[in-house]
Amino acid sequence: MSGREHKPVKFKSLEGSPGVRASIFQPLDEPVATRLWDAYASLLSNQAMILAMNSSLDFRPPASIIIGRRHPEQIAPNGSAVESMPHETGSGNANSISALDACKRPAFGIEPVATRLWDAYASLLSNQAMILAMNSSFVDPLLQFEAQLTMIESSFKKTFSIPSFDKLREISSRNNNKDLENLHQNILNVYEDTLLILVSKDLYKLQILKEMAVWMSEDTFYLQERALVIITRVLSFASRKAKGFTRVDTPCLGALAAELSLLCSHTDPSITQQASFGMYHLLCIAKCQHEELMKNETTRHDKSGDSYLLYPFSKVEFLPNLLKQDKVNIAESVGQILLPSLLTDFVWSLLMKLSASDSTIAFEAAILLKLTLEYHAPKVTMVSKIVDAIYKQLCQNSSHIMKHAMLHVITLLTHASPKKVIFQLMDYPVPADDTLIMMWHAAGSESKVAPQVLKTILLILKGKPGEMEDYVIERRRLSIDSTNMMPVAASQALCTLLPVASYKKAVAEFFPELLMALMLQLFYSSHMSMVVNDGLFYARDALQVLLNCSGLQEVEVALKKRNCWNQFSHELFHHHGVYLVAKTLGDYNFPQFPETLHYLYKLSVEGPKRSEDSVITVIFLTELLNNFFKDPLPEEFLVLFRNWVNDSNPTVSKLSLQKIASMAPVINQIDNVSSFLLAILDSFLSKDKTVVIRALLTLRRLLGKLDKVTYSSLCIRIASSYCPLMDHGNGGIRSMAVRHFGELLKDMSHYRWMLNHVVLGGLVPLILFLEDTEIRVVRACKSTLAICASELKWPMSCLFDDQNYSFELVVLNICNNLLISHKNYITELIADTLGFLSSSRAYLRRASVILIGYLAALGGHLLLKDEIDVMLEAIERVVRDEDPVIRKLAEITQMLFRRVAQNLTPTNMKQSFQKLFRFIYIQKVKPLYNYNWPSNLTDSPTGTKEIKNDKEGLTYENYEDYLQD
Repeated sequence: MSGREHKPVKFKSLEGSPGVRASIFQPLDEPVATRLWDAYASLLSNQAMILAMNSSLDFRPPASIIIGRRHPEQIAPNGSAVESMPHETGSGNANSISALDACKRPAFGIEPVATRLWDAYASLLSNQAMILAMNSSFVDPLLQFEAQLTMIESSFKKTFSIPSFDKLREISSRNNNKDLENLHQNILNVYEDTLLILVSKDLYKLQILKEMAVWMSEDTFYLQERALVIITRVLSFASRKAKGFTRVDTPCLGALAAELSLLCSHTDPSITQQASFGMYHLLCIAKCQHEELMKNETTRHDKSGDSYLLYPFSKVEFLPNLLKQDKVNIAESVGQILLPSLLTDFVWSLLMKLSASDSTIAFEAAILLKLTLEYHAPKVTMVSKIVDAIYKQLCQNSSHIMKHAMLHVITLLTHASPKKVIFQLMDYPVPADDTLIMMWHAAGSESKVAPQVLKTILLILKGKPGEMEDYVIERRRLSIDSTNMMPVAASQALCTLLPVASYKKAVAEFFPELLMALMLQLFYSSHMSMVVNDGLFYARDALQVLLNCSGLQEVEVALKKRNCWNQFSHELFHHHGVYLVAKTLGDYNFPQFPETLHYLYKLSVEGPKRSEDSVITVIFLTELLNNFFKDPLPEEFLVLFRNWVNDSNPTVSKLSLQKIASMAPVINQIDNVSSFLLAILDSFLSKDKTVVIRALLTLRRLLGKLDKVTYSSLCIRIASSYCPLMDHGNGGIRSMAVRHFGELLKDMSHYRWMLNHVVLGGLVPLILFLEDTEIRVVRACKSTLAICASELKWPMSCLFDDQNYSFELVVLNICNNLLISHKNYITELIADTLGFLSSSRAYLRRASVILIGYLAALGGHLLLKDEIDVMLEAIERVVRDEDPVIRKLAEITQMLFRRVAQNLTPTNMKQSFQKLFRFIYIQKVKPLYNYNWPSNLTDSPTGTKEIKNDKEGLTYENYEDYLQD
């Protein structure tokens, strides 16, 4: 008996009446107590066997001897025995057996009663022996308790189905025989002793008392008053014993308190009195648990964050007389003293009593439930289980006699734990049935809970139908197909709750949140309509109700005329439906605009839970800003649109770019406009081609209005950003990047000195994509190359005419001009061209072989041997290309590089001298590949010459002559 204070063994005197028994249940030293229990269990076992044998013999026993007599008058007013505790049944002498035998003596009118008493007594003794034997064994505690409970139930039925004491007294007085009274009292003593022994070793077994109360309530035939006397005595003993423990484990107190509290209002005064004493002792036990917690903390939180207050006991009065037929005092005492888990059991037991067949019990339970929950509902845990139980009971019987009481329980629980109640009410299949709608009304019937109810519904509306949420995964699922349909149920609940008059103030407070939450649910519903045949459009209905309840009836009528609601029925037109709602609200100057704008800004800054949610936010915010502000927008909103340019959702990026493009006329009025332009350049890297196209168009539109000072400070960065897009996989993006590059050169014609190196850096893709398979790209390259030639003052515009156009001649002319004016860039251009040799597109490999050949022919003298070795290695891979045309062109280029390599001077000093010499002596060549010549071309439009200091020199007719030079 760990945790108990040890006190010296004290025995009361055994002199006098045999009914006065030693107080062996006072705290004992452990070794002594163990020996006593073993001796007591052994005696009881032997006694049971002796009596069993005795019942089989047919003889007349001697005169009776009274054993362990405990008359009702020995019961003190507080329910305990005067100078009496459990009697060592069978511990006297042979007279005990004689007294039992005396009960079998035939007498007029008493033989059937005696036989019943004798059978009950023998059965109790037998059960007692087995119960106590198991109690001292090493059997699993759960199995042990279940077996003991079964035998105790059997003993209960025999003990309390015998005739009452008053009836036996009447029989005894007629026959002048007191033995029946003594035997009756001993039967009760044996049953009580068994319970006391069990509880003395383990207070957990007070659970048996709760079962006794249940058995007693199931059949009024049992001796209820006598059973309550025993329950009270055992509780009295347990309350004294609990004071010696540092930890009291009695999980049954809540359910037992519910049973006793109902009996406190019984019509029989004796039952009421005993039930009141029982409640008193029970609360004393609970007080021990309460005080233990008070030592450590004053506030405890349950798993959901709800708190309850542990009141000091100076504020709690629960004297027995105050508990008798005083429901208010009972509810107050139970609510303050019982721990949350025990109070939850108390409430649960009373809730189950609402379905009792006895209407009196049901009404009493309803009153106690109401009083308890009015003041102590925050302490109740397992709220969801209680709500679910009510739902099931009302579903089974919609006209339940206690329907209003159950609905009132929902109302009271919502006051204390709105989140738990609402979450449970939304966790049933949709559409909701009449019972669930009735419970919704009960949960939200009062205005003071309306804000909390709407907050919880808004939390649920953040979820996506069909998608499992974190808060759902951990909960028991009730919804259809094991998916999260709670947002759909929440939308339907709003259709029910929003029109309620008590919600008018709360609806006005949460209008922006409700508006946007329902807009998002409309978006999700458009997806669900393809899966669910009938389409769950409660969000649409709820949005219409919200507008009507918020004084926006004209807006709702206008939306119907514009066929807005049908837009939401189709996924493809849903974004247009969002636009129509925002546009219509703006057209009618809805009074909730400031609050809505503030909420949208907050939502945009914090970021939505899902990327698709931000689409609705951007559309709505953009349209409201267009209606109420002129460009440029306030700085706070400009920052949002700048950040959205590179959003992970392509739709958000395009919407933001579209809005920024619309501000082109006032672009110069925006502070820090460079940040917007740089954000657009960053979006060029998007993997979504539609975003890149929108970014190109937006940038071009802004550059057309941008002041030249800012333009010139960013032109190099912008031009460099176009170059990677010239090699984009999408032909439209390639052509736009090429054209915009050319337009930038024209815009910045006065800053030519800044852009020369950028122009030369973009030459390679501009040249190679002249061979593009898409005409729009080829035309864009021709146009931009003409601009580049003009900026570099190269006379070659006639080469881009369709009649005289030849790719090889354009390459030859550009290379010759490079050699004359920008020969220092030839090595860099060769390096850029090498990257295209491994392209997956054949036309790029073909064009790059030709370009690198001419660059090598003209600038080979600028290369070192190591550089040429690398280029030869790259060309050798192309020589094995699957395309025969490319292989042939690559072979010619390979021969060119080998010739260049052969002409290199071995030493580094000689190579440097050779480079210096060839900077002075410039060589021009004519076409080497004869690739794609125009049919009407008779003479080369440009001569191939060798000059000194820009003077005429010798001419080579073909590449073989050059190779032989």
